[in-house]
Amino acid sequence: MAFLSRLQRGGIGQYAAVVLFALALLSWPRNVLFAQDARVAITVSGTVRTSTGEPVAGASVFVEEKGSSRPFETKTKVDGTFKALLDHGGWYTVRAQKAGLRGSQGPFVLSAGEKKHLDLVLVPQPAPATMEFKDEPDFTVAGVTDWSNVGLHGSDTTSRTSEALAKETVNLKGGFSEKSSGVNSGSRYAVALESEAKGDLPQAREQVRKVLATSNDAEGHHLLGDLDERLGDPLQAVREYERAARMYPSEQNYFDWGAELLLHKAAQPAVEVFSKGSALHPRSARMLAGLGAALYGVGSYEDAARRLCDASDLRPADPAPYLFLGQMEKTVSVPLPCTEEKLARFVQDQPASALANYYYAASLWKRRRGSESPTAARQVEALLEKAVKLDPSLGEAYVQLGVLYFAQNEFTKSIQAFQQAIRVSPQLTEAHYRLSLAYKRAGDEAKAHEEFEAYQQAEKTEAATVERQRGELKQFLIILKNQPAATPQ
Repeated sequence: MAFLSRLQRGGIGQYAAVVLFALALLSWPRNVLFAQDARVAITVSGTVRTSTGEPVAGASVFVEEKGSSRPFETKTKVDGTFKALLDHGGWYTVRAQKAGLRGSQGPFVLSAGEKKHLDLVLVPQPAPATMEFKDEPDFTVAGVTDWSNVGLHGSDTTSRTSEALAKETVNLKGGFSEKSSGVNSGSRYAVALESEAKGDLPQAREQVRKVLATSNDAEGHHLLGDLDERLGDPLQAVREYERAARMYPSEQNYFDWGAELLLHKAAQPAVEVFSKGSALHPRSARMLAGLGAALYGVGSYEDAARRLCDASDLRPADPAPYLFLGQMEKTVSVPLPCTEEKLARFVQDQPASALANYYYAASLWKRRRGSESPTAARQVEALLEKAVKLDPSLGEAYVQLGVLYFAQNEFTKSIQAFQQAIRVSPQLTEAHYRLSLAYKRAGDEAKAHEEFEAYQQAEKTEAATVERQRGELKQFLIILKNQPAATPQ
């Protein structure tokens, strides 16, 4: 009230000045306002130079936080120096650019109160490489072979995740798509479809071939692709899917072609096909999901996450992109861009999904691990407890609970969580391994040794199962253009 009285005595001019000052405060960037507290502020400073060491004035400098679409932006001074003030920690990348020159450093972690000094060197930046889509793809499927790890990226864990994502991509076939062909075929394939419905796949394939001999169309080739894959001839199947897509580039035809390549470990060609399919059908969420799975398969983890985030934005109610993101996030050592934000939306939109709660909890734990924040730990614990309540058979959530308790030195609760994980999911090798560690920390060497032996046996069984499944699935031999020999992808 005293403040208002002084304003009234001071007249309209002072009042207007105060209002203008308040509006100016509101217009200031959030990180500038917060940065006034030196205990919280993070300072990022440095110099931008050319490759010959000359300072670059007026260069644009961007300080980008992972998962955020609003970077801090500033300009270099005459001497090439810059300074940015941030209000919270996280994973950041700093990049600078001017007149065709670019340079960057990161990503790296910044913590509250930290002062980071960088020297950025700008070098000529070529025009962004874009994939040219021609009538002919940049690869040829030359044959099939037994499974091989040649061309795979990352550890065996990421390889297994890539295989799982490929199978789940195939499971998206037949969902929200356009018609598989633009031809009004009437009843041309009715007899073949009737044979298929009866389970006589060889007869159905022969009937489709007879129709195609007199009336060649995309629908018939697509149907042949389906039948060839089910009859154990993936090489002929992928060729039929390609013919269908080239005759009629529908969303269905492109997606099924890409999914077939991905299923049989031709990840790089799948990236090409899904990329072109996404360009032709930009509103297809499953095309972006397939592209994300293919990019993960070639080791482009951050690009994979971004495509899946885009897919989730196109169809927020569809769980597939979120589930793909959750699986990727678990197997990559650093946090993936935009993943936490999208998994938070998954939980908000589908609170009754056990996997939504579990994957969001795992993502939060990965980012806040070591922060010693009791609030963050309680949030993760609440999400995991909800996940196992919604689905008591979700062993992975019990494992994550055990990890959380172990980090808090609550070994009794940790042991109980790992034991429950084994009860509901005996195949979880990680549960046996972590239970062994928990027993050891609790001082029970005998049980620790016993559980470690159980872990080794479970790992052997799991490895044998994986090898058997890999042996049942043929791998394509791919010839990339300008390369002399067929190589497994």
